[in-house]
Amino acid sequence: MTNTSIGHEVLRAEALFEPGHTAAWALLTRFAYPWEALPHIHETILKLGQTLEDSEYEKHGEDIWIHKTATISPTAHIGSAVIIGAGTEVRHCAYIRGSALIGKGAVIGNSTEIKNAILFDNVQVPHFNYIGDSILGYKAHTGAGAITSNVKSDHSLVTVKHGGQRIETGLKKFGAILGDHVEVGCNAVLNPGTVIGKNAVIYPLSFVRGFIQENSIHKQNGEIITKK
Repeated sequence: MTNTSIGHEVLRAEALFEPGHTAAWALLTRFAYPWEALPHIHETILKLGQTLEDSEYEKHGEDIWIHKTATISPTAHIGSAVIIGAGTEVRHCAYIRGSALIGKGAVIGNSTEIKNAILFDNVQVPHFNYIGDSILGYKAHTGAGAITSNVKSDHSLVTVKHGGQRIETGLKKFGAILGDHVEVGCNAVLNPGTVIGKNAVIYPLSFVRGFIQENSIHKQNGEIITKK
């Protein structure tokens, strides 16, 4: 794993997210980069689950905690090591495979699949999305069919491209990190190791890789402009 963030401060959790919108904040800030937290999501959920109040959360099986105000469709599948926060809605045929820390006020939509991921409060992944080995910041939103591709086609380790450099992650599975308020258009593909800064917009049908600066717009042809 990388042990320094010198020159790459925009990739740190503190630059991508505001604190206070996830129970995983202590985990994310333990490391130089937030993707280094991905292998630790499962164990973190198990520890956090033991601290949750029975008056607020219902425990299902050994390691699933669902807030009593969350709405879960009877057709949704919820795997192991999952926490679902207050007021979150899990819709028809959602597939939460496991190791998912989902904040309050989120929307997990029809046929959306989530695996080994952290979703901050008020995240919306409402229609046919795949969110794997990824972290989505406060009020991030993905349009219908947008996916985080989490494994390279040659199955080599994922790198993050920033400033003309490739940062080794040591991870075979790493999808994307979306900063707070990021908007991803319909059917966009976020390639392994994509990191998107706060308030950025990704156009529909875009093919995205590397780091996208905050307050920018990524167009379908790969052109990136600054928001006015």
